[in-house]
Amino acid sequence: MQPLQLSDMRYNRKLSISSLSIALLLLMSLASTTSSCTQQEKASLLEFLAGLSQDGGLSRSWRKGTDCCSWEGITCSTDGMVTDVSLASKSLQGYISPTLGNLTGLLQLNLSNNLLSSGLPQELVSSDSIVTLDISFNRLDGELPEMSSSTPVHPLKVLNISSNLFTGQFPSSTWEAMKDLIALNASNNSFTGQLPTHFCTSFPSLVVLELSYNRFTGSIPSELGGCSMLRVLKVGHNNISGTLPAELFNATSLEIISFPRSGLQGTLQDTDIFKLTNLATLDLGENNFSGKIPESIGHLKRLEELHLNSNNMYGELPSALTNCINLIAINLNCNNFSGQLSKVNFSNLPNLVSLDLMRNNFNGTIPESIYSCINLIALRLSSNKFHGQLTKGLSNLKSLAFLSLYNNSLTNITNALQILRSSKNLATLLIGRNFKHETMPEDDISGSFENIRFLGISDCPLFGKIPFWISKLPNLEILILSNNQLTGSIPAWIKALSYVFYLNISNNSLTGEIPTSVTDMPMLQSVKTDANLNPRVFVLPVYPALSHQYLQPFAFPKLLDLSNNKLTGEIPLEIGQLKSLRSLNLSFNNLTGHIPISICNLTNL
Repeated sequence: MQPLQLSDMRYNRKLSISSLSIALLLLMSLASTTSSCTQQEKASLLEFLAGLSQDGGLSRSWRKGTDCCSWEGITCSTDGMVTDVSLASKSLQGYISPTLGNLTGLLQLNLSNNLLSSGLPQELVSSDSIVTLDISFNRLDGELPEMSSSTPVHPLKVLNISSNLFTGQFPSSTWEAMKDLIALNASNNSFTGQLPTHFCTSFPSLVVLELSYNRFTGSIPSELGGCSMLRVLKVGHNNISGTLPAELFNATSLEIISFPRSGLQGTLQDTDIFKLTNLATLDLGENNFSGKIPESIGHLKRLEELHLNSNNMYGELPSALTNCINLIAINLNCNNFSGQLSKVNFSNLPNLVSLDLMRNNFNGTIPESIYSCINLIALRLSSNKFHGQLTKGLSNLKSLAFLSLYNNSLTNITNALQILRSSKNLATLLIGRNFKHETMPEDDISGSFENIRFLGISDCPLFGKIPFWISKLPNLEILILSNNQLTGSIPAWIKALSYVFYLNISNNSLTGEIPTSVTDMPMLQSVKTDANLNPRVFVLPVYPALSHQYLQPFAFPKLLDLSNNKLTGEIPLEIGQLKSLRSLNLSFNNLTGHIPISICNLTNL
């Protein structure tokens, strides 16, 4: 996924608007490109073309032939009527001509992922033929058109207006004329006002409702519980408040409930949760929920994703969680959960890919049952109260790419690194603030660490020297060894770290001069910008500080931090070679002499 992006793991096999659109293409099974379109339809299409300031090369296709059924992006029925206009991702700029509404046989219109602006023509919304309308990912603005209450019912089933610049409230008269609507995606706009209460009555067949990333206010309408066919409900990242109404849990067809960062509060009730036996995704992260996870969570046998992160929930994890055998992702970070994890038998969760329990109060040892989840790619147990040593069972996690155990009370760093050698896919390893006052192992333990890109062993504090085995990590990009008690000089082999662009060895007791090998580090010399670095993403976000979240390695600045050591001598003249540095910190050392004029070459600082 590129490595796995859990943000893309949303349960959408059957329910996305695109898949509904595919199903609706069955209506066009008789489509053909061999018949000639009418002059009226040709004129309507050319009028649309005339409204484009950038046509993505359409004019070359559309103006060379008289039969518009043979034009790029156009599909016709056997009798020559235009049934499908599909012009997604064509870099189109300009406005959408209302003449497209004159295509009386048009069933599907897809103008998504372009740069179209201005408003949405009412002629498209009120079309007597269009079944699927997708204008997502453009720059359309203004309010949605209102229609007269006497407007007849329209056949529109799928409407995707997401990722535009629409404003204002949802006009109820518009929705009342769309009784057949199955899927509505209006996410990522700037709609305001209360969440509409009439969806279930206006659209009795509604299956997908996505309103995330807007500016809606008020509470969640209890009327949504009357949507008997609703399977996808996403209303996160708005300004709503209050609790989840009990009536919502009457919508027992729901497979996805997503309300992240919505200002919601309250508790999850046993009597409510157990009703949603079809639920595959429950995302209530970044709200103000309190209380415990109800035991009835175990009734959700189809649950694949559980996101309750960044709330005020507490208590032990219910043992019934192991009944959710289809779980793929669990995110409970930043809460007040406590107790020992051994109460949960993770060996019953063979499909688990991501487990994030960061910043809670779990204690005891890390349970062996976690190591039976052989499909785990991401494991984050940082900032808890775990103690003891890592066990050899961890070597079973052959797919592990992200491991953060930062800020616990683990011991025996040598043993830990020896065990972790077996995780050949490990790319991010954060084990700092453990192993108190132990010695940094100098033995050759690098072994199979060839895929490590981010290594953090800070805040322990460890004794010893910067170990030679680090030089054998060929893909290392970010190295953090700060806040230890490492001694000795900065090794000359540091320049062999060809891809390191973030080096923080501050707050140690390093001595000697700043070696010129530091100034020979290729990625700190390179004139390539951060955007030239590998665009991979972290499997889970990385938090170097509470206020900073990094999703990609290249989001880190190019940095050299040697501060708070015992370095002596002069700043080398060669420091001016590090032209791509964004941050340079040499403070609180015993350096002497002049600041070299070459430092003026560091124009990216």
